[in-house]
Amino acid sequence: MLALQVNLRSIGVLDISEVAHLSGLPASALRYYEEKGLIMSSGRCGLKRLYEEDVLPVLSLISLGQSAGFSLAEIAGMLNAARDVEIDRDQLKKKAEDIDRKIQELARLRDGLLHVMACTAPNHLECPKFQRIMRVGATRHVARRRPRRKRSMP
Repeated sequence: MLALQVNLRSIGVLDISEVAHLSGLPASALRYYEEKGLIMSSGRCGLKRLYEEDVLPVLSLISLGQSAGFSLAEIAGMLNAARDVEIDRDQLKKKAEDIDRKIQELARLRDGLLHVMACTAPNHLECPKFQRIMRVGATRHVARRRPRRKRSMP
């Protein structure tokens, strides 16, 4: 009996463990992305899922999108059925503006921490600038909290 071995990599097909290794993502993330429709397997070899090599740039796009703060649903909206990228430039602009706001907020926080570190007041709570920083922080914290849902009685 002749056993046939095929090197899937040579024909542009990778099994899930190879994709996980090359992308740096765990296999569980690949299965989850497939469940969410972000990527598609091209078949199976035994119990292992197989993917075309062109899944790697899609996975890079997903990682980049998540790093930029896009949700998986937003990223899915950027991929059409052929896994071609269709990015809404207005959506990118809005996300860039969100990142700019976050950068400014973090810069203010950094400056406040540096002030507190160097403040010569005997007690930080007596420092007017520190008091302003605390008021701003408290205001932001309250604004970020979501209102509680009212439970309806059955």
